[in-house]
Amino acid sequence: MSKPRAYAAWIVVCLVWGTTYLAIRVALESIPPLLMAGVRWIVAGTLLVLFFRLRGQRLPNRSAWLSLVIRGILLIGFGNGAVVWAEQTVPSGLTSVFVAVAPFWMVGIDALFRDSDRLTGRQLAGLVVGFLGIVTLIYPQLGVGFQDFNGRAFLNGFMATQLACAGWALGSSFARRIGRSEEEPSLTAPALEMLFGGIVLFVCALALGERSSGTVTFRSVAAVIYLIIFGSIVAFSSYRYALGHLPVATVSLYVYVNTVIAMLLGTLVLGEPFSWRMGTGAAVVLVGIWLVKGGDG
Repeated sequence: MSKPRAYAAWIVVCLVWGTTYLAIRVALESIPPLLMAGVRWIVAGTLLVLFFRLRGQRLPNRSAWLSLVIRGILLIGFGNGAVVWAEQTVPSGLTSVFVAVAPFWMVGIDALFRDSDRLTGRQLAGLVVGFLGIVTLIYPQLGVGFQDFNGRAFLNGFMATQLACAGWALGSSFARRIGRSEEEPSLTAPALEMLFGGIVLFVCALALGERSSGTVTFRSVAAVIYLIIFGSIVAFSSYRYALGHLPVATVSLYVYVNTVIAMLLGTLVLGEPFSWRMGTGAAVVLVGIWLVKGGDG
């Protein structure tokens, strides 16, 4: 039953994280980036820890907490914090294509470990095809993004997203292997990763002197609540479950699906036009997913 549940968890990640780019953008309207991200993950992690403790679930041994702190820093601090930082100045379309290289980071870093999943030629082709589909989807936004920013802003945004991808990939590989240990509870460990990662982001926000420059709007608060409940508690927990039961190449495809979901939401919710280019890009992404899935062995 683990495989069907893992794919169900993966689908949740695909659907929910496809909406979080917009939620982050709204939250940043009146809340500083690292402060917002820190509060999001601290609240989510605390709620999950309390929930599992009330249900009688045990926490990992104190000896495992250093590992959890490291994973929290990599997955949450770098993986999410750097993306939030980039979204201050980089358009969501441009951010999406920067983050869309995450599957290559994940597969590449995971391949450095001896017990990594063997990447087939079909899976590699699928990753490349999926990335081309993403570029097709957001190509017009790329032109706007390059024109609107000077070289330094572009470089800073790019570096932040690649730092996020590297941190997320390393943290995912680390968590995948440590999570196989029978001594570590599979439910409470991700909750502590959220909590520790959020604390690190909050401390960084204080160190940088972040504070709200005006009134925090209801829109931003609502966006943060959405990120806490769905983006963190639901989706991150689902991601950690899928990561422990599916090949890295398959799990990493959520990045491609996120962009397709975001484009579809723009059409269905915001009434944005749906063009042949969008349809073609989405179809190419699906072909890439089919190639990778078929190469799972």
